[in-house]
Amino acid sequence: MANTAQARKRARQSVARNSHNASLRSMLRTSIKRVRQAIAAGDKTAAAEVYRKTTSIIDRVADKNIIHKNKAARHKSRLAAALKALA
Repeated sequence: MANTAQARKRARQSVARNSHNASLRSMLRTSIKRVRQAIAAGDKTAAAEVYRKTTSIIDRVADKNIIHKNKAARHKSRLAAALKALA
């Protein structure tokens, strides 16, 4: 357990930050799954629209250092390739 006031505050902040980051990570994973489901359904226009929204979410999460920028680029690249292969 934290002994100093500073350490107690940092522990409180850590809990709050962890829950916020977890929700952002969950949102990221859900949006990626939505793109994959749209691609699997075969509807290119719907998949393209979902992909556009997902790239925004991926970039937002990467900007906040929840995931690494390279991981964000990898996700976007693989989703774009899958979308392109749908044609």
